[in-house]
Amino acid sequence: MADSIQIGTISGIPIRLHFTFLLVIPLFAFIIGYQIEYTVTFLQNVFGISDVDTSLITAGYMPYSLGVIVTLSLFAGVLIHELSHSIVAKSKGLTVKSITLLILGGIASIDEGKSPDPRIELPMALAGPAASFIIGAVSCAAAYISFSYVTNTAVAGLLFYVFGYLGFLNILLFLFNLIPAFPMDGGRVLRALLARKLPIYQATKISADIGRAFAVIFGILGVLILSPILIIIAVFVYLGAGQEAEMTKFNELLRDVRMREAMTSPVISAEPDMHIEDVISLMYSTKHLGYPVIERGRLAGMVTLNDITNLPPIDRDAMLVKDVMSKDVITLPPDAMLSDAMKIMSLQNIGRIPVAENGIVIGIVTRTDILRYIELKEMV
Repeated sequence: MADSIQIGTISGIPIRLHFTFLLVIPLFAFIIGYQIEYTVTFLQNVFGISDVDTSLITAGYMPYSLGVIVTLSLFAGVLIHELSHSIVAKSKGLTVKSITLLILGGIASIDEGKSPDPRIELPMALAGPAASFIIGAVSCAAAYISFSYVTNTAVAGLLFYVFGYLGFLNILLFLFNLIPAFPMDGGRVLRALLARKLPIYQATKISADIGRAFAVIFGILGVLILSPILIIIAVFVYLGAGQEAEMTKFNELLRDVRMREAMTSPVISAEPDMHIEDVISLMYSTKHLGYPVIERGRLAGMVTLNDITNLPPIDRDAMLVKDVMSKDVITLPPDAMLSDAMKIMSLQNIGRIPVAENGIVIGIVTRTDILRYIELKEMV
């Protein structure tokens, strides 16, 4: 994921921190510290405990120190949640690319292939909430034990607060993730159950529609109670549901479709010794924003509008295509899957892939070609 840094690996899985994670630690620490007395009262009511000694909890800078401890512990629980998904996925033969911690939790990047298998998705989706429930249950038990058996009442109160808060938050995370709405785990559980009787695209659509309905409810509640966090969650859920439905639809429509079926041929190409101004004129006349660069019948590179716009205007008159073209070009054979091309374009942030056979470019597939093909398939 862009804007993130790798901090290590666990079981061969890269662990990354998004820049938003670095923002959330001081923010959450301040909020937790500022509300610490209210939170202690709330936890006493939840656990049915009274007379918690708060002398150590509220002393000096301790509220904000506890805020940091609770925040880091919560995200450690989120990491375990995502690791649980990932370990199950690896045991089923799937590739786990990374786990990224960010402001709203964590994301495990798992390659499920062109279409998720319900037999794999169900246990994989349930593994995360199960881990959160276990962490929550153990933390709650530790809160009761600390309060009941630690003889120093100030220390007992502090331990009760930390374990009780973590127990409550992880149980809340468990319940929240079981809401049957994408992109939460409950949405994937619902899809896996529906996919036993329905095609995967239809199961995804139903799950996504339910997700959007929950998002609208969250948004309305967020406005009514003036909760920015709930409104952000609503937007996150609504967009996530839509993206999941669209991606599944694309994968289903592109199933078993080869590159040769969607490619544009013959290919308009550029030559290494063309002047940049000539390429710009070619772009205006053909309405294309990128061309394979062919030298002696072979692919030498790719020149795009981005390559040219990054140049200072004063350099354009003097420079040739070979001076600005990208030489490391991804190509695919005509029998490659079109869905693979779409995935590569998304991951590499490129707009087109040449189709090559025996080293000769015979066509090109662009994002527009894929979208046009999908529109035609939907009309059939």
